[in-house]
Amino acid sequence: MKSQFQVDENGYYGQFGGAFIPELLFPNVQELEDNYLQIIESEEFQKEYKYLLKDYVGRPTPLYLAPRLSEKYGGTIYLKREDLNHTGAHKVNNTIGQILIAKKLGKKRIIAETGAGQHGVATATVCALMNIDCVVFMGEIDIKRQAPNVARMKMLGATVIPATSGSKTLKDATNEAIRDWIGNPEDTYYLIGSVVGPHPYPDMVGRLQAIISEEMKWQLKEKTGKENPDTVIACVGGGSNAAGAFYHYLDEKEVDLIAVEAAGLGVHSGESAATSQLGDVGVLHGSKTILMQDEYGQVVEPYSISAGLDYPGIGPLHAYLNESSRAIFMNATDQEALDAVYELTKLEGIIPALESAHALAVLDKMEIKNDQVIIVNLSGRGDKDLETYIKHLKDE
Repeated sequence: MKSQFQVDENGYYGQFGGAFIPELLFPNVQELEDNYLQIIESEEFQKEYKYLLKDYVGRPTPLYLAPRLSEKYGGTIYLKREDLNHTGAHKVNNTIGQILIAKKLGKKRIIAETGAGQHGVATATVCALMNIDCVVFMGEIDIKRQAPNVARMKMLGATVIPATSGSKTLKDATNEAIRDWIGNPEDTYYLIGSVVGPHPYPDMVGRLQAIISEEMKWQLKEKTGKENPDTVIACVGGGSNAAGAFYHYLDEKEVDLIAVEAAGLGVHSGESAATSQLGDVGVLHGSKTILMQDEYGQVVEPYSISAGLDYPGIGPLHAYLNESSRAIFMNATDQEALDAVYELTKLEGIIPALESAHALAVLDKMEIKNDQVIIVNLSGRGDKDLETYIKHLKDE
């Protein structure tokens, strides 16, 4: 029986999803919809995808029992070490898959949007690997606060184009990428970085990131004799790392799924990205979802210290997980995330990305039982955020 949490034949999760796109993009999206499942499920794709994940990306990533973190909070806390992937985050699981799809469709040019720069780096990396032209759109503000990733993209041969409209962050970079795609529909493939955008992107990205929970199941069984933890925690901006971490547990009702959004300076401070708390149903970047908007339906600018969570919506799967109460949506402020960074660094010798730190931050807000088994998806490493960390260390 098909899961209620899988996309339906019309591209919807419950009432969320679909493809709300300009007429000029219809052929591109239709071409992808007609072909993506056939390509992903083909023996040729699976063979190359698995080879690259193993020998290029470095998978499987470890499932690490964090002893000092467990001792502090109680329970047994594991970290899924996506930070140890090549390029430093989970993003490359998706870009490797999509570049193979783009090649199969005969595309000669790749465009992408990026916030924290991790998806931009992962896209530039696979374009270099496959010798395909790469253009990355990035908000002007994010370019300044994520300078190391901009340098990496340029080294990898990508053209980085600043988005100078609106809040000059991820939302605006996405707008610019869509405009470019409308202008170059024939030879260009839009490599979306999260479980957002028109169908089939949310489903396709979710499937490519599902490798995370696929590994978690056998790794946990190896360590404990059981495939299922009690709780899986992941941060959510658009939500690709969470989609990957939740994917194989969606129908396992005994597993609690906790999605953590960025509360910025406080959920109701006016400087926040806690979409599930502040959002309403609407259309954003080609899909019906929950997004932050004013009374006239105009997008409200989000805010987070973390460039990767600074997005005014969530993917349609997450909107449905929230509405159906399958996932519990929590949030963490900038300060709580920073505190979680320093805590993990001192307790376990691991410097996490600011995005991942939001997931760690909610451990402090949970009532954890002694026999509870928790997996936190550590979606990225903190190299890119060192400037922010150094600044806040000075401020303390």
